[in-house]
Amino acid sequence: MADTMKRIVLARRPQGEPVAEDFRLEDAAMPNPGEGEVLVRVTDISLDPYMRGRMDDAKSYAKPVEIDHTMEGGAVGEVIASNHDRFKPGDTVFGMFGWASHGCLSGRELRKLDPSHGPATNALGVLGMPGFTGWFGLMEYGRPKKGETLVVAAATGPVGSMVGQMAKLLGLRVVGVAGGAEKCALAKEKFGFDECLDHRAYADAKEMRAALAAACPDGVDIYFENVAGKVMEGVMPLMNVGGRIPLCGLISWYNAGALGGNMTGEKDNLPKLWRTILVQRLHVHGFIISDHFDRYAEFLADAGPRVAAGQISIQEDVAEGLEAAPAAFIRMLSGGNFGKQIVKVG
Repeated sequence: MADTMKRIVLARRPQGEPVAEDFRLEDAAMPNPGEGEVLVRVTDISLDPYMRGRMDDAKSYAKPVEIDHTMEGGAVGEVIASNHDRFKPGDTVFGMFGWASHGCLSGRELRKLDPSHGPATNALGVLGMPGFTGWFGLMEYGRPKKGETLVVAAATGPVGSMVGQMAKLLGLRVVGVAGGAEKCALAKEKFGFDECLDHRAYADAKEMRAALAAACPDGVDIYFENVAGKVMEGVMPLMNVGGRIPLCGLISWYNAGALGGNMTGEKDNLPKLWRTILVQRLHVHGFIISDHFDRYAEFLADAGPRVAAGQISIQEDVAEGLEAAPAAFIRMLSGGNFGKQIVKVG
């Protein structure tokens, strides 16, 4: 076994949009598993928008990544040494190994992957945290009913595509918002959305609202919020009385730094937003998916067979090599990915 491994660390905190110099690829000592621990050779790493928030030194629901520490994130890989009776060399597992070629965690922190759930990378996307986020937010807080209309942005990402496909299976009209004609075609042709709007085609929230109004003639019953910005401003006036808004992300604001106050340079629309929530009697529920992993088995039991049967389609964007992770991450934050962003390490 090699004496060293490779990892990507946070070299400095970004000022606005991350750049290559905010990361550093370096060698580190290969971990030696202690009692109850498992050493894993990482094969694939998940890149997710929430990681941008971890790069800021700001109060949030989780601690920030420390400078010179490994970038955090979920990954899958092969067990190469084990001091835990539930795992043996050759097993494929998921764990929070971060952006690294190897990782060593307690067996309590690992999940052995079920081969019946398809390729290991499914545990990073459609059957992992992103897919679970979409499923849980829709089912728990969206409370979908047949015949209703749902809008979701980032429609071709792993969260948005799960939300839209599950809603279609439940009999809803589904309107997606995505960046570019190619993504909109993917949403309709592969994921089965009824309509998808290219947000880049609209100069401001007023134009976005007009396009959404045409796509949602009966108004909007569920807005799955993961982007904010002009999409949110376009959707809110269209919400029906009693509408539901599951809130799991604010991607368009992440590069503004620590969220808080009016950091976008736009006028303050908070009074109008709150009035809409009041007058339309909306149900807005923010959630952090890590609080709800007691429901993960229920999610797998529902979504797993649908994925196996081809009822839920998958789209992955794969970057090759650990060193490609920073560029792929930066590209993803600006919408340059085409599906679930993965880095193939092995």
